[in-house]
Amino acid sequence: MHQFDYACAAESLLTPHIARLLTTIHEAKGRQNVQIDMRPEAVRTLVDVARIQSTDASNRIEGIATSDRRLNALMLKTVTPRNRDEEEIAGYRDVLALIHDNHDYIPLTPNVILQLHRDLFRHTPLAFGGRFKDSDNVIVERSTDGTQTVRFAPPSALMTPELITRACDAFNEAVGNEHVDPLLAIAMFTFDFTCIHPFNDGNGRMSRLLTLLLMYRNGFEIGKYISIEHIIEQTKDTYYDALAASTRGWNDSVNDYAPFAQYLLGTILTAYREFDERIGQLITPTGAGTDGHPGTATTKPSSERRIAALFERTLSPMSKADVLAQLPDISVSTVERTLKRMLDAGEITKIGAGRATRYVSKR
Repeated sequence: MHQFDYACAAESLLTPHIARLLTTIHEAKGRQNVQIDMRPEAVRTLVDVARIQSTDASNRIEGIATSDRRLNALMLKTVTPRNRDEEEIAGYRDVLALIHDNHDYIPLTPNVILQLHRDLFRHTPLAFGGRFKDSDNVIVERSTDGTQTVRFAPPSALMTPELITRACDAFNEAVGNEHVDPLLAIAMFTFDFTCIHPFNDGNGRMSRLLTLLLMYRNGFEIGKYISIEHIIEQTKDTYYDALAASTRGWNDSVNDYAPFAQYLLGTILTAYREFDERIGQLITPTGAGTDGHPGTATTKPSSERRIAALFERTLSPMSKADVLAQLPDISVSTVERTLKRMLDAGEITKIGAGRATRYVSKR
């Protein structure tokens, strides 16, 4: 049976690389707190965008999706779910909102995990919501040709309640006694949760929701403003590779948490850097010089120039929704007009069609 000792395991994780990641994240957290206190109106738009992106991305990772129009309507609760995918999207929406708004009152316990899982499936007719798995399961890897390979065999269903209890206790002890940097404890707990695979369905989504819950409870609220799930979706192959690398030897307690910890810390740091970029784009300095004293006003680039600059600094293809998410103060019509102009001018290339349409810069 796997042993949960996060204080001991954390010692081996503190390599120079991981130590630098932790230091940089803590510094970025401090900057973010200052920005939020100074400019609450500017970050409000980021919150709305992040909730939509998080709900969409975390479900799409599991092959659950709907149209952009229906997704927005579901988020606003102006429509009711019309199929299984939309029922599960609505459940994620509700649990995410609960965590965003009430995290300080949601401790990490087995009963809380069961309640969150129940709410994740509350819009579906499925009976297993809020119950640990009743049969053994496996973690499979799906190839592009549709074939499946067993990547990991989690512990049996009979062991699940005890393992979840011990993992929760280990996390709460490590963080409560300040023996471990909370970010390392979060990485180890959510990874262990994934390995236990405690539910018949919804394990991946629950692991990402629990990641947010534990981050928020420990003061790392970046996921409210920049979607962690969206970054994971964009780096899905690396995400699965990190999970696989850290899984080897887990049942015998000889696994290496480092690959997954490095991935998660890198994802969190990416989110903080995106926050810095977006908050800068949302703010137009007026009447101030570069030294912070009155002087020549800084002119904000035009919307079209900002969209072009976004493509210049982004290597991966982006959808219209991605552009809107990164530049939330620019209207849909302006983005659509600019994308068409850039396409006609040969500045970007169109990839795919319909909802899968993406654009990438010609370099």
